[in-house]
Amino acid sequence: MLTYEKWDDNIQEFDSENLDKGAVNVLKWAYQTYGDELVYACSFGIEGSVLVDLVSQVKPDAQVVFLDTQLHFQETYEVVEAAKKRYPGLRIKLKTPALTLEEQAIKHGKELWKVNSNHCCTIRKIIPLEEELKGVKAWLSGLRREQSPTRQHTQFINKDERFQSIKVCPLIHWTWKDIWQYAHKHNLPYNTLHDNGYPSIGCTPCTKAAINADDLRSGRWSGTGKLECGLHEG
Repeated sequence: MLTYEKWDDNIQEFDSENLDKGAVNVLKWAYQTYGDELVYACSFGIEGSVLVDLVSQVKPDAQVVFLDTQLHFQETYEVVEAAKKRYPGLRIKLKTPALTLEEQAIKHGKELWKVNSNHCCTIRKIIPLEEELKGVKAWLSGLRREQSPTRQHTQFINKDERFQSIKVCPLIHWTWKDIWQYAHKHNLPYNTLHDNGYPSIGCTPCTKAAINADDLRSGRWSGTGKLECGLHEG
C-alpha cells in the first residue's frame, strides 16, 4: 500500500484523456487501496458537489467530512443538507473546532480572522482536519490545477507533507466548464452563491465575490496577499 511513510515515486499512471479525465479510475484505485482509511474532506463548493456525486458511484458509504468552522454561509450549510438527502449512504460528518467562536474570542480576541487569519484557519480548519486524518492513510480533495497558480502542479496522487498523508485529487484536469457541465447534466445540488459571482466559497468574513473574472479565487482573503488557508500547503 502506498503510504506517506512508504512513498514510491513510481506511482500508477491514470488515463486523463477519457470522458471524466481520469477521475473515476483514480477514485476506484483510491478506494480499492485504502477503503475506509480514505476520507474525503469536502468544502461543498461546486467541485465538492461534483466529487461527492462521483464518490457516491464508486463507494456509496464513503466517509465525507465537512470542516464546519461555524463561519460558513447559510447557502453552504444548505448544500450539505441537500447532499445528505441525495446520498443517504454517505457518512457525511460536520467537524467543528475545539473552540466555539465565543471561546476563541475570549482566548484570542474578537474577530481573529481580521487580526491573524492564519491563526484562525489553524484553529478552525487545520487542527480539525489533523484530528480527522489521524488513523487513516489518505484523504481526497477536489483541487483542480486551473484554480490558481499554487495548484498548477497538483498530481492525482500527492505526498502531503503538511498532514503526513497521501492526498488524492481526482479532478486535477477538469476545467471550470467541465465542472459546470457535469453539475447541470446530473442536476446536482450546488451553492447558489456561485450564481452571484462567488466562484470560490469559504468562510463569510474572508470571502467576497471575485474581483477578477480570470482568477477564480480572487474573492478569498482579497487585499491581504493570502492565497490559501493552509490545508493545501506542503
